[in-house]
Amino acid sequence: MLSNSPNVIKGGLVLVDPDSGAVLNTIAMQYNPDSLTRSFQVQGVAGEAGDRLDVLRLKGPPIETIKLEAELDATDALEQPDRYPTAATLGLLPQLAALETIIYPDSATIRSNESLASAGTLEITPAQTPLVLFIWSRSRIIPVRITEMSITEESFDPSLNPIRAKVGLTMRTLSVNDFPVDHPGWSLYLAYQETKERLGSLSAGATLAQLGIAGI
Repeated sequence: MLSNSPNVIKGGLVLVDPDSGAVLNTIAMQYNPDSLTRSFQVQGVAGEAGDRLDVLRLKGPPIETIKLEAELDATDALEQPDRYPTAATLGLLPQLAALETIIYPDSATIRSNESLASAGTLEITPAQTPLVLFIWSRSRIIPVRITEMSITEESFDPSLNPIRAKVGLTMRTLSVNDFPVDHPGWSLYLAYQETKERLGSLSAGATLAQLGIAGI
């Protein structure tokens, strides 16, 4: 690597224990996506036209949806078998499995619930997954739920292990409306929103003259 090569910060996902706040796993993107799409569903109080009392009120933060496509390639790892011993035998399967299992209940919980069901337990609590944080620079640390994942495997080794793939992620931001106040996700989301507010205050505002008007 050239000495003057930039040290590129990677985006990625961090899995956090929702009870203790301990980091369980960190998944960095091999290559940062070229684009990232964010959409916002406004949470207004007024539901009907003509609701004069609440037309300017909001009942909570917008529902933010984030979409991206990440690329994975095992070519470089295959050239360094001593550093990446699993690449030659498994290709990208470990990296893909780390992503895929985020959206699975763990197998131990499935077995436990089956045993409880067989014993006649009437109420079985659904499996709790780790809290997922989408990291896109230090200014964007966002609690999310992955709502959709697509994987396109584009090239394979002789054992049919994928060695090049694209992963599409659709994530819904989890806001203060989704957590109790004492949950780590509540504080993390509020910090994300407060960072937005600070960044917004740095934006240079336009003048009314620039809009072609003299006053309001």
